[in-house]
Parts: sequence; C-alpha cells; structure tokens
Amino acid sequence: MTQLLFVTPDRSSFADLSSAIKKQGGIISWAATGRQAREAICETTVDLVLTDERLDDMSGLELIKQLVADNPMINCAAISSLSKEAYHEASEGLGILMQLPPSPDGADGERLMAHLNQILGLTKSDR
Repeated sequence: MTQLLFVTPDRSSFADLSSAIKKQGGIISWAATGRQAREAICETTVDLVLTDERLDDMSGLELIKQLVADNPMINCAAISSLSKEAYHEASEGLGILMQLPPSPDGADGERLMAHLNQILGLTKSDR
C-alpha cells in the first residue's frame, strides 16, 4: 500500500483528490500544519508528502525545504497557484515530483499516483 501524508488546514479542498487516490489503493494520513507533518514523518514512513500552498505555520514550499533538508530522498508534491515559470524558480533544487493546482480534482490524483508509482517502482527494491 502507498502511504501518503496530506498537509492542509482544509481537508475539504482535497476531497476529490483523496477519493481518487484511495480508489487506487493509497492510504492517506493528514496533518494541518508543517509542524504536525514533521512530527508524523518521524513516527511513520510515508511514500509521499503533499502540501497545500499555505499552512497555518508556513508555506507548503517552506515545509518541503525543511523535509528535504532532513531527508533528501523524500517524495513531495505541492499545491501551487504560481505560473509554471514562477513555480520552477521557487521550487528549484527541491526535487518536487509534481505541482498540483489549487482544489485538485480526481484526474490530478490519478496523475499523481501514476507518477508516484513509477518512482516507487524504481526505488522499491532499495527499501
């Protein structure tokens, strides 16, 4: 089973996305803040962290910077309303798997899981 951690102060904005991911066998845990996410990652293994654009205690990209500093091999995706160019500039060097739009839908969930499964298929034997 693929373990995902969704970090958002508003779970309802991820409703369609989480439904699509669960249909594909993903198991989702939730955190509302960057601090809660970092604590959760210390307690359990996750295959991917998906951050909302804004959290109560930091931005999603700030959280990813902290997570990558702790573990450069962590898989992350981010919700962002930035243009592709601005997003690339802001996230350069972080190795983020995918930028998702605000209020992602089921199709976004399917694309995310397909991409993540490709990555995990390449790294699974190393676990």
